[in-house]
Amino acid sequence: MSTAVTTDATIDSAIDILADRTVAVLTGAGISTDSGIPDYRGEGAPRRTPMSFSQFLADARSRKRYWAGSHLGYTRFSAAEPNAGHFALADLEAAGVVSGVITQNVDGLHTRAGSRRVVPLHGTMDRVLCLRCGQMFARDDIAAQIDALNPWLTRPDAVTIAPDGDAEVNDVDSFVVPECSVCGGELKPDVVFFGEFVPPLRFEAARELVDGADALLVAGSSLAVNSGIRLVEQARRRRLPIVVVNRGETKGDARATLKLDAGTSETLVALADALIR
Repeated sequence: MSTAVTTDATIDSAIDILADRTVAVLTGAGISTDSGIPDYRGEGAPRRTPMSFSQFLADARSRKRYWAGSHLGYTRFSAAEPNAGHFALADLEAAGVVSGVITQNVDGLHTRAGSRRVVPLHGTMDRVLCLRCGQMFARDDIAAQIDALNPWLTRPDAVTIAPDGDAEVNDVDSFVVPECSVCGGELKPDVVFFGEFVPPLRFEAARELVDGADALLVAGSSLAVNSGIRLVEQARRRRLPIVVVNRGETKGDARATLKLDAGTSETLVALADALIR
C-alpha cells in the first residue's frame, strides 16, 4: 500500500527508492499545467465529453466542430513553453538516470525541453494525418490554411470564450476545413481520439521502456486512461518500485510503492538535484 504525504521526508523517500536505478517515466497532463495548458482530468477541472473517433467520422459537421475547436486550442498549445519539470526530466535523461519518457500528452513539450527518447502514447498535435492516403502534414501548415480559409475567425463575435478559458466557434457551419493536398481526403490531427486504440507499435515502444527499467516514475497523471494503468500494472508484475507524483488520487495509488501528493514541477526538480551526480 502507498502512503500519500507531503513532507520533505516523502521526497527523501522517493530519492531513496529511485537512487542507483534506471527510471522509466510516465507523464500526464499534470506536468504541463505549469506551462499554461489546463488539466481536464484533475481536481476541479470541468467535466468534458471528448469527441469520439466514430463521431468524427460520422459527418462533415462533426469534423467542422472538432477542427474549429482544435484549431483554437492549437494556438494555446503552440504558445506554451516547457517548464521546470520538463527540463528536469531532460536533465535526468542526459545524466543516465532516466531511460526515456512515455507521455500521455500531445503538446510536444518533452521533446522541446531536450528529452531524446520520448514515446507519445496519444500522438502529437503538431502533425496532421490524411485518413485516406496516409500523407502526414505539419500542423503549422494546416493552421495557416485554416486561417486563410476562415478570415472571419478574427472577428470579435466569431468565438465564444468559456469561463474556464476554453473557446468555441459560434458559426460552425461556415467553418472550412482543408482537405489533403495529395488526394483530397479528410484530415485528422495525429492524436488518439476517444474510442481509438493506441497504435500497437507505439504501445510496444512504451512497454519496452518499462521492461528495460529498474523503476517507474509516474508524474502528473491520474492514470484514468487505460494505456497508462496498463503500464503501471506491467511494472507491478515485474516487481519494479513505482513512485507516483500527482495532486489528488490516481487509479494507480494502490499499486504504488510510494505516492507523493505534490506538485509535479517542484518534485521533479528536487529529484533531479538529488539524483544527478
